[in-house]
Amino acid sequence: MEHKSNAMLLVATDIAPADEEDFNRWYDREHVEERVRIAGFLSGTRYQSLLGGRKYLGLYLTESLASFTSQAYQTAFTRQTPWSVANLAKMQDPMRRVCAVESVTGIGTGSYLAILVLASRSPGDKLNAEVAALGAQLREQNGFVRCSLLTPDETLSSSLPNESRDNRELLPMILLESSSAEASRTLAASTCQTLQHPPGEVQYYGLSWQLTAQELKS
Repeated sequence: MEHKSNAMLLVATDIAPADEEDFNRWYDREHVEERVRIAGFLSGTRYQSLLGGRKYLGLYLTESLASFTSQAYQTAFTRQTPWSVANLAKMQDPMRRVCAVESVTGIGTGSYLAILVLASRSPGDKLNAEVAALGAQLREQNGFVRCSLLTPDETLSSSLPNESRDNRELLPMILLESSSAEASRTLAASTCQTLQHPPGEVQYYGLSWQLTAQELKS
């Protein structure tokens, strides 16, 4: 199935246990809705780590990369609320990437997410074709929901306040969405075998909640 070229903001971070209550309250009561209300944003989705990766993950789907150059987004990004400023300062080892969403197979949002960071592959037509072929293979497996390739945009992926600038790599990532934990592991194993990716480097996440722009219009 062909999809238009959406874009996605990915923010992953750890947080000190003492700060988690306020951090989650900020995300759940202010930040996700604030971002999804911006023109061009389609949804905001929160996940928590099940294995590997940073504990908290936020994915914001937009109409295109142009959504991140709009005046509305630039205003929100450069003029953070006081609650946002306080929690951004508490993030530990955060990562922010603005990516093109490419080579998409499937529709919907899975309850389980597996992420493969492709350190050994370069973005481009060859990788896009590989991931498209992978998606066609995976969609035949039980529990498959969606497979997509995220390609970070160097200009738009400005770092968060506490994000390290040392050896900062903007690497392509595969997102595998599925309907069960078992399917997530099976799909990731198949992907690792196909792409010769180290199985121990897969990050697994479970869905916390999602807000769509359509819900805010009702």
